[in-house]
Amino acid sequence: MSIHAAARPRTTRRGAVAASILALAWALAGCTSGADESTSGGEEYGYAGADAAVAEEDMGTDGAGEIRTDDRSLIVTGWMYMTVEDPIAAADAAVEIVEDADGRIDARSETADGPYERGSAQLTLRVPASSFDSVVDHLRTLGTVDEFSTDTADVTTQVTDLEAQISTLRASTARIEGLLADAEDIKDIITLEDELDSRQAELESLEARQRGLDDQVSMSTIDLSLTTEPVVEVDDSPRSFWSGLESGWNGLVSFLGGVLVVTGVLLPWLVAAAVLGAVALAVIRARRARGARAAGTSSAASPSSEEPATTASTGD
Repeated sequence: MSIHAAARPRTTRRGAVAASILALAWALAGCTSGADESTSGGEEYGYAGADAAVAEEDMGTDGAGEIRTDDRSLIVTGWMYMTVEDPIAAADAAVEIVEDADGRIDARSETADGPYERGSAQLTLRVPASSFDSVVDHLRTLGTVDEFSTDTADVTTQVTDLEAQISTLRASTARIEGLLADAEDIKDIITLEDELDSRQAELESLEARQRGLDDQVSMSTIDLSLTTEPVVEVDDSPRSFWSGLESGWNGLVSFLGGVLVVTGVLLPWLVAAAVLGAVALAVIRARRARGARAAGTSSAASPSSEEPATTASTGD
């Protein structure tokens, strides 16, 4: 057998592996075209005959590429603002209501009563979608509902599209694993392993998105805000002569009381300052007196020193 004849099977096998990779890449390219194309073009994604029917059933279609209206995927979010007597106690009661419904608390914050603000509590509640209405009804019993609103987002198309992409990637990954098991050439093995790693990473990303979307659909969200009654400010301004007189007298008493307080605070400092001032004044007077005596002594000694000179000039 010649060398060329021996190399022909290997070349043929490598060509088959490369063709399989290209076919898988071509099939996977259709994943991003949308859910409608995935259901109507079964052969493009590798589905054929009964496999396409199974895929349509799994993705919630009726066989004609239309999504069944009784199997929609909805994300429900609610906002409830309530006035209660005790926000902290009401928050604890809300937690019990949610936990009894097999829900959970994603966030909670509380603010105590203060002189300038009301006590309050804010909670983010996650409850099963099937229990949303009953949980809301129980929360209404905690106080007075000031505002309540809901928002519903239909994500059926996104869910269906993700399911189609994940199904296609899983089938593609399985085929690459089969080719890798049969590959013998090192170049084919490296190429297939790189392709397999890429598909698996993309598959994990899509599955993470699917889990997040499933959580939003299965667990509805309620943002609950609890506050107390507003503080009522009393207008105590005078409205008559006597009320004005009383207000003025109270003001005078308050002023005098403030003056007495300030005086009491400053009195020790004033006494200390007076003592220091007296000591300083005594020192200054003592120095002045000493200077005056010294000046008197010097003036008394001046005539006696000049007398001999005067006598001498007289004799001449």
